[in-house]
Amino acid sequence: MAVLSIILLVLFVLVSLFLIFIVSIQSEDNSGLGGIFGGSSDSAFGGRSNRVMNKITAYTVAAFVILAIAVAFVNKSSDSSVLSSLKESAAATSTEKN
Repeated sequence: MAVLSIILLVLFVLVSLFLIFIVSIQSEDNSGLGGIFGGSSDSAFGGRSNRVMNKITAYTVAAFVILAIAVAFVNKSSDSSVLSSLKESAAATSTEKN
């Protein structure tokens, strides 16, 4: 499960960064951060670039939510918190000393 957890976490971080990038380059009535990269021209994806960017954003948000739930589900366990493992190691160390 540790390998799956790491893979899901890496995918989650990559999707998060991509989502931040996609949202930041979108233009809102030709103003904002989206205007830095292309001015008022949306010719990179053709005349329907607004629809394309909206679809990319929607799919990225869906992937973000699914990965967030998957990471939470994989990392969920009843007694595997850091504090409980520290308590167990401290208990084992104190019994070894006695």
